[in-house]
Amino acid sequence: MSGALLEVKDVKKHFPIKRGLMSKNAGCIKAVDGVSFSVHKGETLGLVGESGCGKSTTGRLVLRLLEPTSGEVLFEDKNIYRLSFNQMRQLRRDMQIIFQDPYASLNPRLTVEDIIIEPLVIHGIGDSHSRRQRVKEMLDLVGLSSYHGSRYPHEFSGGQRQRIGIARALALNPKLIVCDEPVSALDVSIQSQVLNLLMQLQDMLKLTYIFIAHGLNVVKHVSDRVGVMYLGKIVEIADSEELYRNAMHPYSQALLSAVPVPDPEIKRERIILTGDVPSPANPPTGCRFHTRCPQCMDICRLEEPALRPVSDKYMVACHKYQ
Repeated sequence: MSGALLEVKDVKKHFPIKRGLMSKNAGCIKAVDGVSFSVHKGETLGLVGESGCGKSTTGRLVLRLLEPTSGEVLFEDKNIYRLSFNQMRQLRRDMQIIFQDPYASLNPRLTVEDIIIEPLVIHGIGDSHSRRQRVKEMLDLVGLSSYHGSRYPHEFSGGQRQRIGIARALALNPKLIVCDEPVSALDVSIQSQVLNLLMQLQDMLKLTYIFIAHGLNVVKHVSDRVGVMYLGKIVEIADSEELYRNAMHPYSQALLSAVPVPDPEIKRERIILTGDVPSPANPPTGCRFHTRCPQCMDICRLEEPALRPVSDKYMVACHKYQ
């Protein structure tokens, strides 16, 4: 037994590009291209990167909501990609997701009670009375009242809907929750409330999170470790405090420079990245970041750097340190 609740080993997901009347294969989009990491019980791993870097696809691959091109995901030492339909269905009780958009992820035709009861019915848990009792417990847990159960999603604000999504994810008492940008669609004033709620629930229920987000500022408050993704690969992974104090990869440094500092006396030098993110259908040779990197060397254009440890709890994929 490795000690990790979840291990992701060299997972790839390539989406084919079809063209013409005959839908001929014209290449592929390398959305996730060899991602490896582990998550230990009770910790939060943050995944950060620009739009299109593959972080949400990685979250879905971890839950097998998408089938991989190659690689392995071990949950409690079981390779989930080798499980049958029924075995996978049983395992889904332990692995849940909170979606980005609370408006699109809730069925508008169901009441809140029906939305939270649905996973209990699917997995055959309890009778009608105990399920309704569970709904009240879940609503109370996320800061809503029991009378909200008879209402429909359109009667709630964005923050309240996200709380309903969290209650649904918790209904089956899971071990791992993938939080797929759970606050990015919410008003800034509500974001901190939802983040605080997720942290309280983690302490109370001993949950393990993979927390996916755009910006390092959101991830900082909730993550024990942070993985930075760029164009389908993890370029840096480290303890949260260490990464914020001393980011090594030039891309992570650029992301950190964009985080606003709440002190007008402190002037942080902004690192502006030139050029656009290359297409995942045709990534650059060598290091994928070399086309935008202010510290690019000749070797970066030719040879792809491996993700290697530079200290006990710090790994970086950059020729500068290798």
